[in-house]
Amino acid sequence: MLFDTHCHLNDAQFKDDIEEVFERAREAGVTHIVVPGVDVPSSERAIRLAERFAGVYAAVGIHPESLADLSDSALDEIRTLTSHPKVVAIGEIGLDYYWDVAPRPYQQEVFAAQINLANETGLPIIIHNRDATEDTVRMVEEAPAAVTGVMHCFTGSYETAMQCIRQGFYISFGGPVTFKNAVNVQKTATQIPEKSLFVETDSPYLSPHPLRGMRNEPARVRLVAEKLAELRGQSVEELAAITMKNALSMFQRIGANA
Repeated sequence: MLFDTHCHLNDAQFKDDIEEVFERAREAGVTHIVVPGVDVPSSERAIRLAERFAGVYAAVGIHPESLADLSDSALDEIRTLTSHPKVVAIGEIGLDYYWDVAPRPYQQEVFAAQINLANETGLPIIIHNRDATEDTVRMVEEAPAAVTGVMHCFTGSYETAMQCIRQGFYISFGGPVTFKNAVNVQKTATQIPEKSLFVETDSPYLSPHPLRGMRNEPARVRLVAEKLAELRGQSVEELAAITMKNALSMFQRIGANA
């Protein structure tokens, strides 16, 4: 059994064949999927998918690329959505200094507000970090001790990963770990303690090798798991069991509502 811990099935790219996408996921052994929001409407769509499909859960949050026209009520709306029983995390949230669609202090302000919401609700956070590692790690280290979460689609260094792991965070690998030129990411993936390891697709983005450049989908989390298992000298079954156990440990509402 595989757990795709980050999959944007609420993206418009899936609007015409969502049933077929889920069928292929089931055939590939994917039993659990978390669909994150990036703003209020996509968070609401994530919840509707979670209501519609067994094994699907939602995360709700404001992505840093959604801050250019953030409404005054958005964070309150996200807070309201967290009460839904199939909402298992706050996310996708964090910092993005590559696109820089909003001033960096404002990005940090909204990120901090959502970290506080996680502390208030007892939910974990799903973190996006692009070209903002120093500030992201600092804010993780400054978070309340009760806040945990996952560094989504991790491509950073082992040292950065361990800084986050020491704060109780997990490290998630997606399609990039399968890329032929991803030597540094692959090296880091071999060093992460197994108790801190997740797998994901980040669909519809970052399709793994040999399907790079195509629309990604949750069935392909198996390709990520196969590559990680190969790198770490494990069977796919062992890797799947480890990452499933880790994800269920963090997304505690899944167990509470099983």
